[in-house]
Amino acid sequence: LPVPVMVEETIKHAWESNAFLSKVRKTAFRGNLKVPFEKSADPAYVHTEGATGLTEEDLQLGIVTLTPANIKKWIKISDEAVAMGGEEFVRYIYDELAQRVLEKLVSELVAKANAASTTHGDTAIGIPKITEAPGVMIVQDAAAQLSEEATDLCVVLNPLTIQAFNAAYAAGNFAINPFDGVTVIKCSALPAYSTADANAMYAIVGDLKAFQVNYPEGEGIATKWDDLTYAEDDMVKVVARQYAGYGVTAPGRLVKLCKPAGAVTT
Repeated sequence: LPVPVMVEETIKHAWESNAFLSKVRKTAFRGNLKVPFEKSADPAYVHTEGATGLTEEDLQLGIVTLTPANIKKWIKISDEAVAMGGEEFVRYIYDELAQRVLEKLVSELVAKANAASTTHGDTAIGIPKITEAPGVMIVQDAAAQLSEEATDLCVVLNPLTIQAFNAAYAAGNFAINPFDGVTVIKCSALPAYSTADANAMYAIVGDLKAFQVNYPEGEGIATKWDDLTYAEDDMVKVVARQYAGYGVTAPGRLVKLCKPAGAVTT
């Protein structure tokens, strides 16, 4: 039977191998987590002696609430399969379940960015967007809109979209690398540019620490090995569960790239 060490190693490997999740901010606070963010603020000023002081700062704050939910994946396998496959088969089952749970978490984070408005609200952070086809300067144009707090710059996109950027790179006689100085992260949760609908988000540029994942029960995936419920059928039920709240909690660190209407793709 599988041992806790096997589960721990499997989950650790899944986390480390996921380029997207390895860069998000992770916390472990109990219950719902309320994260304040700065909606707007006026700048400081210089007050010379004897001059009339300016007005009090107008600081507007919003609050993003991360409400935890379970992300689950489960499967039933036969006693015979376990006996014949041994430890390697069990390890494969754990690895597959963990991978699917983490892929779902990534897709949920991408969906949060996609659903974000372009301006801040009282309970949600706005993410600006650029509606333009892949080109040699669009990633750099997006990066120019980020705040100084965005330091670890990445571009997240479907692997098939990379080809569209490479085509622009070649068309420009390889003069400007569209990804120069920016880490490329492949993510199938985003549509390929060639098949994306008009106005659909096809890439994310920025510092992925803008995303926060909070684990009220601690980081990791809880896995249950149930060999009793379906014992009469000679079946074992394996359940993988991750309890997490997630969302965008840092403003000024992300920009969405969206497909223009009427764009011609090949």
